Amino acid sequence: KLLMYHGWADQDIAPRASVNYYKKSLTGTKAPSDWVRLFMMPGMQHCGGGEGPNSFDPMAALEQWVENGKAPDQIIASHRQRDGTVDRTRPLCPYPKVAKYKGSGSIDDAASFVCGTE
Repeated sequence: KLLMYHGWADQDIAPRASVNYYKKSLTGTKAPSDWVRLFMMPGMQHCGGGEGPNSFDPMAALEQWVENGKAPDQIIASHRQRDGTVDRTRPLCPYPKVAKYKGSGSIDDAASFVCGTE
């Protein structure tokens, strides 16, 4: 199993490089969702930081996938202020899906979003 993530605001490595790598890895595979997931993180810089939700537990998602056969269909990420308080949560969606606002609720609450296509 391979769980990949990359920040859309990465200043060091072009985010599209991970998207292209992911797409190329699917070439010739019959069921890519069985072994690989890519999560693109809005507002996250290189390996963390930035204005977007950038704190999450990829190992818990990977553990559920490997040990229980439950592939991650979303991962909840949070953004923390300098004092450590969480000021925003958002679902991370497996590419090519994105988090879409449901139209009601706080824009800082993951529960106000659903994974869907653009």
